[in-house]
Formats: sequence, structure tokens, C-alpha cells
Amino acid sequence: MKRDYLKDAKRVYKILKEGGIAIVYMRNAYAIMSGTDSALQKVYTAKKRSLNRPSGLVANARTHEKLHILSRRKKNIIKKFSKKYNLPISIIAPYRKKHPIISKFSNFSKMLATKNNTVNLLLNSGPLRENIADLSLKDNFPLIASSANLSQRGTKYRVVDIEDRVKKCADIIINYGPCELYKEGKTIDCDGLSLSSTQIDFRDMSIVRKGVYFKEIYNIFKDEFNINLVLRL
Repeated sequence: MKRDYLKDAKRVYKILKEGGIAIVYMRNAYAIMSGTDSALQKVYTAKKRSLNRPSGLVANARTHEKLHILSRRKKNIIKKFSKKYNLPISIIAPYRKKHPIISKFSNFSKMLATKNNTVNLLLNSGPLRENIADLSLKDNFPLIASSANLSQRGTKYRVVDIEDRVKKCADIIINYGPCELYKEGKTIDCDGLSLSSTQIDFRDMSIVRKGVYFKEIYNIFKDEFNINLVLRL
């Protein structure tokens, strides 16, 4: 299947700006995105997701560089990790509250895109999300994303596996087939649910969530950057 990432990103972005909802392919999972309060509420309702559980901001390395407040050492670690290994990783860190894209949040969307003065940005998730993130950053139009599945029911690596009530709320679905990092029988957690991205809180270098390639990520940080990631209890 020939993929036109930029063309598909523009199609998705147009629908999101008009108040629609999109389900899109990523390397590590299918994601569901929205850009308005009404669309975001529909996503949470369709997923049966608690409003106490925030989502992530659609981002790439440029978004991360502009928004996250971290030491230059930590940003260099993230940059080197991404360039050398290109494994999906969610970075949780404080953010620049006066950045134009943050100022566009409503109270409702800010509540669901931030937590304890941090924002969660998924990096290295593939060219489609990268292009969507570029369009979002260029317009300072924030987009909120989470995995395309019923809440707490496991990430989905194929569109066919996404629950019908979740798919039905989408105005567009970009289906590129099985996700690149999906390994049948090997991307499953101890509870039998499929894994999403590994989340790291860079304030204290703690693991918020184990995800795909967690062992590899853990060992890279330990061996190459001399950082022992601590599992948050």
C-alpha cells in the first residue's frame, strides 16, 4: 500500500479543524484525535474514558523542543535517543504556559491535555503523526490524542480490532494496515492487554507506564545515558 503521509495528514487536519474526529495509524498503535471541545467530549464518551484521565497533545520533536521545559542535558538525551533508536516514547514534562498553542486551550481541553503542570508528548510515532503535528504547530491549533480503543481495554494495532462504538465516532480513518511495531503475542502486558507507548516523567526519570519495547528503552537509558529509570508505584 502506497502511503502519502503529507496528503493524508492534510486530510486529517482539515477534518479536525472543522470539529471532526480522526482515527489514524501510528507505528505503535492506532490513535484517535480531536481538536475541539465537542469532538473531545465525543471521544471520551465513545471510549468510556474517565474525565480524570488526561490524554496527550499531538506532537513531534519540534513541538517537544518548543513546549517542554527541561535541562539542555535531558533534551539532548531525548534527541540522541530519537535519532539513534527511533523508538516510540512519551515524554512527560513541564511546559511553557505562554506558548501560543497552549493559549488556544479552553478550560475543558486544558484539563484533559495537561496534568500537574505537565504535558505528555509522544515522539517517534511515525511520519503521519509527525506531519499532523507540524500542521498543528504551524497554526497553533492544539490537537489531543489517545489510543483508539475502549478505555482500559488494550491498544489496537489493526483497525479491524478497534471497537465499533469507537470507530463510529470517527469522521475519517487512516488505515495503513497492522502497526509497524506490532508483534503477535509479544506486545502484550501481564494482564493480557496490548501495549501502548512507554511513558517517562522526565522530572524525576520515573516510568509512568511500560509500553512497547520497554526493556530495550530501559536498557538504552541505563547503558548509554547512565540513567536508571524508576518504576512509579
